[in-house]
Amino acid sequence: MSRAVEYLSNKASEAEIAGHLSRCDADFVPPLSARVEIKDYAKRIAGKAARFEAWSDGALVGLVAAYCNDQEKRIAYITSVSVLKEWTGRGIAARLVGQCIEHARVSGMRRISLEVAAANSPAIKLYEKSGFIADNANASFIGMNLYLKNRKDNGQQA
Repeated sequence: MSRAVEYLSNKASEAEIAGHLSRCDADFVPPLSARVEIKDYAKRIAGKAARFEAWSDGALVGLVAAYCNDQEKRIAYITSVSVLKEWTGRGIAARLVGQCIEHARVSGMRRISLEVAAANSPAIKLYEKSGFIADNANASFIGMNLYLKNRKDNGQQA
């Protein structure tokens, strides 16, 4: 599969997001549909999240969705990272996470948080390579954080 990938932001419709998440459902650990109603979740993402998207031939093949709207605490939260199974291993998720990090940084966020299933070692490795640190864990999920250095902070970490 050597089709070109185009990286865009906030293009996908609610229906495209729902379709993508449904196609990725079984690849989430645990499956996404076991935790949320996908159609409702897609609506929330479409309406409230910053979205970083990978497209090929008109299909949404990768998605990172983050809430970057807590201006008081300046904490962004990555709610979803997904790449269609046939597109994994191409660096798509890493590039989308990188775009999300840069967006959070220029939006004035000081930290990005996420939760990942403890059993999802590929995702944990991706987040660690992106600079996230495991801060807390329960039996099934690990909380991870990336502390951002904003340009206007003159390199001082929050």
